[in-house]
Amino acid sequence: MKDDKPVEDAAVSETDHDEAARPLRRRKAHIRESNEAHLLACAEAVFAERGFEGASTAMIAERAGLPKANVHYYFPTKLALYRRVLEDLFEDWHRAANTFEGSDDPVEAIGGYVRAKMELSRRRPLGSKVWANEIIHGAGHMQDILDQRVKPWLDTRVKVIDDWIARGLLANVDAQTLMYMIWATTQHYADFDAQIRALGGKRALSQKAFDAATEQVVQLVIRACGARSPSART
Repeated sequence: MKDDKPVEDAAVSETDHDEAARPLRRRKAHIRESNEAHLLACAEAVFAERGFEGASTAMIAERAGLPKANVHYYFPTKLALYRRVLEDLFEDWHRAANTFEGSDDPVEAIGGYVRAKMELSRRRPLGSKVWANEIIHGAGHMQDILDQRVKPWLDTRVKVIDDWIARGLLANVDAQTLMYMIWATTQHYADFDAQIRALGGKRALSQKAFDAATEQVVQLVIRACGARSPSART
C-alpha cells in the first residue's frame, strides 16, 4: 500500500503540469499561426508582382518586416513558401465549391459557387494572379497539385453536373466547359482588374458595383447552362 501513494501523487502532478502548460502551448500555436498567415500574405503579394523567378525570400522578409531567417524558420525554401501560397488559394477555391454538396438544386449550388468565387476574386486578387501566372508559365512548380488535387476535385463536380443534366435540371452542356467558363469569368475580376478599371473609367469597383457585377455573372451563368430548380421541372 505504501508504494501506491507516490505513484498516485506523480500522476496528479503530471496532470497538473499538463494543464498548466496548455495555455502556453495554445499561445505558441497562435503566434505561429499568426506569423505564418502574415508571411503568406506578404509572399502572395511579392509573387504576384515578381513571379516565382523574380521573387526572393529577402524581398518577402522585407515586405513582412521580419529578418530573412524568420522566413526560413517557417518555410525552409522559396519553393516551399510558393507552393504553400498556391495550396492555400486552392483550399479557398475548394471550399467555395461546397455548395455542390450543400444543395441538390443547381440554381442554388451553381449560383452560390459563382458568388463565392467572385468574392474570392475581390478578397484575394493577388493569390489569383499568382495561380494564373504559374499556369501561364506551364505549371512546372505545381503539376502534382493539378494532377493529385485539382483534377479529383473537379471530377467530383463534373459528376454532380452530369447528374443534373441526366435529370433534366441543366441543359446538355459539357460539365468541364461549364466549370472552365465559371473560373474564367470569376477570376477575370482578379487577374484582369487593371483592365476592368481602365475600361470602366474607375479606380476600382466599389462594393456596390462589385455586388451588382456578381449578380450579373450569376444570372449569365445560370441562363447559359439552363439551370432550373427541381421544383420548377415540368
